[in-house]
Amino acid sequence: MPATPAWPPKSAPRLFVQGPLALRERVEIDGKQAHYLKGVMRVGPGDAVVLCDDQTGEWAARVIDAWKRGVVLSVDSQLRPREEVPDFTLCAALLKKDRFDLVLEKACELGVARIQPVLTRRCVADKLNLERARAILTEAAEQCARTALPLLLEPVKLDAMLKAWDPARALFFADELGGKLALRQFGTHQGPAALLVGPEGGFDDAERQAVRALPQARPITLGPRVLRGETAAIAGCALWMGVSGDWGRTPD
Repeated sequence: MPATPAWPPKSAPRLFVQGPLALRERVEIDGKQAHYLKGVMRVGPGDAVVLCDDQTGEWAARVIDAWKRGVVLSVDSQLRPREEVPDFTLCAALLKKDRFDLVLEKACELGVARIQPVLTRRCVADKLNLERARAILTEAAEQCARTALPLLLEPVKLDAMLKAWDPARALFFADELGGKLALRQFGTHQGPAALLVGPEGGFDDAERQAVRALPQARPITLGPRVLRGETAAIAGCALWMGVSGDWGRTPD
């Protein structure tokens, strides 16, 4: 006998929607998401769609109607509860738009819990479109099968961030002038943590001194080469997740 096809199929489109979701709930999709389902994925009645709500987790739903302005789904079953992610924050200096877009996308894929955009003296950019940035994070989460969206905070000036720093959270400071080995430091840390990376021109001397004066700051190096801001953010997050994060967790 032929094997029963998996439900939902791995090719099923995946979307974040407003929650909370529940068994047998009817969900109406409209706007850009409806266009994606009908115009791009070509779904029709009976097809599967995977839904996430950033509250209860991931659910399998079935299309019951696809009309001109929207798609109606019925929630069939829960696939996974909302995942627990490590208590890790990326504090990234604002970069040029396309480069910061990359930081947002990859930080989401790597599994950070929060992203804190930081304004420093050498930042080229000084504004961030939060709605657009959250859309980038949502699309990245849909693509990489996250069930928990990263929390995106409003940009804050470096001095204000340091002044309000949580005394229980370690701040790993990617200092281009040097520090202790990142891998060794990450491997010995327990508890909430954050990584601070600078802008295209790096931190100035006053900023560097202010960060190092913070009791929770731990200067690190990300290797022998000078990295771009986006590269430092991505490399630092990858190091953290591989050594102290959830990359070593046994898959369900």
